[in-house]
Amino acid sequence: QAQFVESGGALVQPGGSLRLSCAASGSIFSIYAMGWYRQAPGSQRELVAHITNTGSTNYVDSVKRRFIISRDNVKNTVYLQMSSLKPEDTAVYYCNRFPPAGLNSWGQGTQVTVSS
Repeated sequence: QAQFVESGGALVQPGGSLRLSCAASGSIFSIYAMGWYRQAPGSQRELVAHITNTGSTNYVDSVKRRFIISRDNVKNTVYLQMSSLKPEDTAVYYCNRFPPAGLNSWGQGTQVTVSS
């Protein structure tokens, strides 16, 4: 069963940057598209960005030109470089396959808080 461990979240000021990492295990990482998702308080989890197994990327409009998703198929890791952060980016960030591997595949996530 696929498992994901997210890290790198922190409290950051508006305009700041963070790099999130996600270590994947339990499956052949390189054949799957991967995604970063986020869930803000009182909101449903949403897809932020995804990357195919060949490296093509796509982003939700609200993060375009600010976030970059990348992957390292040797390290079984997917990254999310976030810049020009805004308070509305505050959320718990998760990674998973795209589409998600299943209800039981979600990790603990990593908290990103953007506040002055």
